[in-house]
Amino acid sequence: MAFGRSSRKKQYVEPVTLKILVAGGFGVGKTTLVGAVSEIRPLRTEEILSEAGRPVDDLHGVEAKKTTTVAMDFGRITLREDLVLYLFGTPGQDRFWFLWDELAQGALGAVVLADTRRLEDSFAAIDYFERRGIPFTVAVNCFEGAQRFPAESVRGALDLDPEVELVMCDARDRESVKNVLVAVVQHALVLAGQSHSTVAP
Repeated sequence: MAFGRSSRKKQYVEPVTLKILVAGGFGVGKTTLVGAVSEIRPLRTEEILSEAGRPVDDLHGVEAKKTTTVAMDFGRITLREDLVLYLFGTPGQDRFWFLWDELAQGALGAVVLADTRRLEDSFAAIDYFERRGIPFTVAVNCFEGAQRFPAESVRGALDLDPEVELVMCDARDRESVKNVLVAVVQHALVLAGQSHSTVAP
């Protein structure tokens, strides 16, 4: 009895789901990054910036920003049929940092999104993940009009350990963001002693 292609059933593979955090300073592009790649409608907890928040919200460099994330952003992307990432964007303002510990539970790794115009805003996120031993990759969001610097110059300014990967990206571009997420997963797997595993977008 001959079997044609139509008689072959595609075997279902239960996907592995991994949790990735997207962190960084206020207005650096975390909500944009999650929205650029999410295959579902992203869950957003944005509120309009108010006059009451002006004394505590540093709008230097992001004067045009009108909203802020007050809890988290959530999105999902399938990198392969057997690998799904759940993305959790953290709030960037100091007064919401108490949420980070809860969001970080069970995370495989993190993206620290950076803006070369305000690199100092990345220090808190970098310190957070270093202290907790959560693998992370720094992604420099290349904003229009922002001065470009060599990767090694940015790495030196952030005082990154040699094993921390630094990549340039456009948080609005799906393929660019996918490359960042692949880098995070691969870095985390290597640190977890699973260097034989590879991920392709």
